[in-house]
Amino acid sequence: MSKPWDRERENVRREETRLIRDRILIVCEGEKTEPNYFRKFPVQIDLVELNVTGIGANTLSLVKETIRYRDEAVRKRKPYNQVWCVFDRDEFPAANFKEAFRLANAQGVRVAYSNQCFELWYMLHFCFNDAALHRHAYGKKLTEFMGRKYLKNDEKMYNDLKDRQWTAMQNARKLLNRYSPCNSEGDDPSTTVHLLVEILNEFIPGKDD
Repeated sequence: MSKPWDRERENVRREETRLIRDRILIVCEGEKTEPNYFRKFPVQIDLVELNVTGIGANTLSLVKETIRYRDEAVRKRKPYNQVWCVFDRDEFPAANFKEAFRLANAQGVRVAYSNQCFELWYMLHFCFNDAALHRHAYGKKLTEFMGRKYLKNDEKMYNDLKDRQWTAMQNARKLLNRYSPCNSEGDDPSTTVHLLVEILNEFIPGKDD
C-alpha cells in the first residue's frame, strides 16, 4: 500500500512531466485553410502542446503579430519552444516579403512559406511540379487530382492527404533543390511547409515521413 508521501512524489513527477512538454506556436496568414490543416495533426498531447491560430494578416504584419504572441507567452511564463509563421508569396510586394523573412530570422521565428500559395503543398502530394502557376489555378488542379471539388477551407485535407504525405515531402525537397541559391521571393513554385510537417511528425507516435 502506497504511503501518502509516495503519492505526493508521484504527483510532483506527473506535474514535472506536464510542464516540460514542448510548446509550439503556429501563426498562419489564412484564418481557416492552414489552421484547419495543422490542427488535424494527431500529435501526442503529453509530448507537445500545439497552438495554431489564423489571423488574416500577411507577410510582415503576420511576423510582427507572431512576435507579439510569443512575447506575451513569455510574460505569462508559458514560453514556446518553437514559433512558426505560415504565409504565402501571393502577389504581395517583394520588399514586404523579404522584410518579413529578415525580421523572422532576427527574432528566431521559423517560416513555412509557399510561393505562390499553400495549395502548392497539397498538390505535391499527387505529383512533382516545377511549373509556375497562378495561385488561382491550384484549386482546379486539386479538384482533378482528388476527384472531388477542392474547397479552400476544407477541414478534411489532412486526413485525405496523409497517406500521400511522404510523396509530398520528397517532392518539396526536390523542388527546393532546383534553386541554387534559394530565393524565397522569386522561386516560383517553392515551399518549406514540409519543414514544419517534419517537426509535427516527431510528436506522432510511430510516424515516419
